[in-house]
Amino acid sequence: MIPPAFDYVRPSSLPEALAALAEAGEDAKVLCGGQSLLPLLRLRLAYPSVLVDVGRLPELHGVREEGGHVRIGAATTHDEVLRSPVVRAGCPLLPLATATVADPAVRHRGTLGGSLAHADPAGDLPAVAVALDMEFVVASAAGERAVPAGEFFVDYLETALRPAEILVAVRVPRLGDGWGFHYEKFHLTAQAWAVVGVAAAVRPGGAGGDRRVEEARVGLTNMGPTPVRAGGVERAVRGAPLPGAGAGGSPGGAGDGVRDAAALADEGTSPPGDLHATPEYRRHLARVLTRRALLAAAA
Repeated sequence: MIPPAFDYVRPSSLPEALAALAEAGEDAKVLCGGQSLLPLLRLRLAYPSVLVDVGRLPELHGVREEGGHVRIGAATTHDEVLRSPVVRAGCPLLPLATATVADPAVRHRGTLGGSLAHADPAGDLPAVAVALDMEFVVASAAGERAVPAGEFFVDYLETALRPAEILVAVRVPRLGDGWGFHYEKFHLTAQAWAVVGVAAAVRPGGAGGDRRVEEARVGLTNMGPTPVRAGGVERAVRGAPLPGAGAGGSPGGAGDGVRDAAALADEGTSPPGDLHATPEYRRHLARVLTRRALLAAAA
């Protein structure tokens, strides 16, 4: 289909972009990589009067250390996230999940900020954001503000971004040494959205047959209108024994505590039902994939 008519603006600086958004009001849309917005335009699910193209603004690009955080510009592409040694060293869970996003063509054009601001609960990166307690740096003509990931995602395809605001960057806390990470995703084809996904970070302690979970972070993909932080799992898994090696575990042995905690993964969720899965099947997947993700991260 052909998108509805709109005006197109390509500012040369962030202040120019913010001024253009302020002038256009609520009818404006921000364009960066376009991998989420352009399909909506073609399907006439979005009717902006103005597109403000921020893809070439230098202020929105790049990765750098910032205190105890890794700051990633919103216009940084998925491919740049995957190749960044700073990201791989400081927040390994993010590239693990990013590697599962669509295909190389999309990852070369799509951006981290665009994916997060689109706020599709079936997207892989919002669950990582809530699991890692990312902070969203948002700018308008009035200045900048920081929004915690837990407050950024409001509803289906809806965020805390106000009219005339732009997501400038995300700040990812460095969890420090001793953490393991894993992203477990069930999808029907290699390039498809997640039916269910689980982002897990685990800090194990002990050694040999006395390995236990000291702390865990768990985020769920496509288990509600927004990404879900599985707080019940995180509390229940603390102190759970782990297999001495590998990511398996056996009935009646080490790993059963993780299984019991993972059984809480679907508590408080409201998974959708569609052509790919019923809500009940998604609940089952959440429990199974959470156990796999926790054990793989701990290993």
